[in-house]
Amino acid sequence: MDLNLVIFNSINGLAGHWPILDQAGIFFAEYFQYLLGLFLVFVVFSTKKTKKVFMAFTAVLAALLARFAVKGLILIFYSNPRPYAGDFLAHQLVATPGEDFQSFPSGHALFFFSAATAIYCYDKKMGVFFFAAAATISLARIFVGVHWPSDILAGALLGIVTGWLTYKTIDFIKNEARSGSDNPN
Repeated sequence: MDLNLVIFNSINGLAGHWPILDQAGIFFAEYFQYLLGLFLVFVVFSTKKTKKVFMAFTAVLAALLARFAVKGLILIFYSNPRPYAGDFLAHQLVATPGEDFQSFPSGHALFFFSAATAIYCYDKKMGVFFFAAAATISLARIFVGVHWPSDILAGALLGIVTGWLTYKTIDFIKNEARSGSDNPN
């Protein structure tokens, strides 16, 4: 049997039986992301450290690149329908916007794992928190029936790579700017 289907059934099969679990799944799949954003804004504005501003900038840039550039590029070459879009019976607890039937890779996993990676590169403790949040959101997306486990895994891996590359690029540019300002020529 297909491992993707087995894992999906194990997670999504829990949906629709306990209202409180369904509500928690919906919250983490749809709304928790806004609390994370507010938390990041709070961190930036509650400190005067330039490092935190660079951290937030890098995290947002990485997340946007992952979500729009990486996913957009993949969708040109490959598409995979969401679990509920075919003949497969999924417990779909949330709607996807418009006619968005393409699920590979997960845009949420791309976005939040890339941001978590960039944050981790600056602040290990906060990065671990954001990785845990990214994993929670991602699992909730399977639970509510809008993503296959392979969508999440691909999104997480590509997000981590994008977050790391974005951090390295920003760090390189920052170091070049510093060394350029130290040079009197």
